[in-house]
Amino acid sequence: MQLTLWTYEGPPHIGAIRIATAMRGLHYVLHAPQGDTYADLLFTMIERRDARPPVTYTTFQARDLGADTAAIFQDAVAHAYARFRPQAMIVGASCTAELIQDDPGGLARALDLPIPVIPLELPAYQKKENWGASETFYRLVRALAGGTAAPRAGRRPLCNVLGPTALGFRHRDDLVEITKILGALGIDVNVVAPLGATPADLGRLGEADFNVVLYPEIARAAGQHLQKTFGQPMVEIVPIGVQATIRFVEAVAAAAGVDPAPVLAGAPSRLPWYARSVDSTYLTDKRVFIFGDATHALAAARVAATELGFRVVGLGTYTREFAREVRAEAALHGIEATITDDYLDVEAAIQAAGPELVLGTQMERHIAKRLGLPCAVISAPIHVQDFPARHAPQMGFEGANVLFDTWVHPLMMGLEEHLLGMFREDAEFHGAAAPSHLPRHGTAPAAAHTEALPAQAEPIRVTWATEAEKELKKIPFFVRGKARANTERFARERALPLITVETLYDAKAHFGR
Repeated sequence: MQLTLWTYEGPPHIGAIRIATAMRGLHYVLHAPQGDTYADLLFTMIERRDARPPVTYTTFQARDLGADTAAIFQDAVAHAYARFRPQAMIVGASCTAELIQDDPGGLARALDLPIPVIPLELPAYQKKENWGASETFYRLVRALAGGTAAPRAGRRPLCNVLGPTALGFRHRDDLVEITKILGALGIDVNVVAPLGATPADLGRLGEADFNVVLYPEIARAAGQHLQKTFGQPMVEIVPIGVQATIRFVEAVAAAAGVDPAPVLAGAPSRLPWYARSVDSTYLTDKRVFIFGDATHALAAARVAATELGFRVVGLGTYTREFAREVRAEAALHGIEATITDDYLDVEAAIQAAGPELVLGTQMERHIAKRLGLPCAVISAPIHVQDFPARHAPQMGFEGANVLFDTWVHPLMMGLEEHLLGMFREDAEFHGAAAPSHLPRHGTAPAAAHTEALPAQAEPIRVTWATEAEKELKKIPFFVRGKARANTERFARERALPLITVETLYDAKAHFGR
């Protein structure tokens, strides 16, 4: 383990709490000392849940270490069952309690409770939160999944949707969009899990024809188990962005044996047109650095490069279990992936890449602010503002609209600052000028200056380097002429016959003062 100011993931028992909190009728008994109960705040304060997570902590103290901590755990399990009467329980130890080597699974089994009790072995010093969530969900599915699919004749296709959890980045809203798409295809949802599911619902997982895995970090292992045990195909395309959503619709339709054409014909996303519109020519080839969990980082890189015309200059993840996939995607962009869970390494990578936009987590938001870069949050870890009251999915066709707005608006704010700097000294737009549509308030125009001027030297003829011309074309057409004139004036005043990219930016800085 590493002592750090910020961390991308908590220990694996936080992942288990996310699963327990997402479900109904499940209770988690966590062998943990006083102080490890901080996790409740993640859900009540950040996610704004109206109830505490369904977790009972043993909260043993230092003086208990010389006594029988096993008895403390068993008392906590018995009390939790008597009070909450859950359909099933999971039991385990926090990273601190792991050191005293009690056996939560064995101790719980000895109580012989009349409900399923699933023990969790989550190595806190080797694994982290997302792995803990995945392992917990897998153990629940392995222990509880049952049922068999009815014959397809005379009924609509049936699928399970796997992966949404508590404290997930826009999981609630993603689920709404994906359910709409499935309904439009004529596919019914059998079980959504873990979000909103009960242990009894997990017992019906085998009744579906196939599974949709929305977040591979959470549900890939469970989906693979269901595929092996029940022969259910698994659709694992993450529908973030228009192109990925189209592929998702096609894959789901193939698994269900339905026609995707009606849904694809009415694909309602505005992202493709906005990305081709005049307003977005300013965005072409913008340098973007992307970091987050693997699901969102991979999707963001593909959307940025193929749908918005950005240039990916940095890509990385803190999810080491998916490092191979992220490295492969980074290679397609001609860069080396940043695989780390140290935010200082990420900050150094951002500085080295020199991006114009950062897409990342709450931590990259802080880093970008320090570096003066625009930033949009695309992945957990996140803060309270990333659980908005409004509907704001990342997935599906509406999610693509949200992506466009979320990613482009920080750049547009930069464009406004650019325009203010460009026109600051303009005769019509400077601060002391009256509005152009109003009269001059009786002020007579200044008399022409007729004093003889000394003879002027022949003005220097300036030419534009090819790279400078390309850079100039990135400026919106309606101010491009002004930028060209200002840059040429700047070059003549300094006797620079060739305008390079550096000259262009020096001129921008000069006139923006």
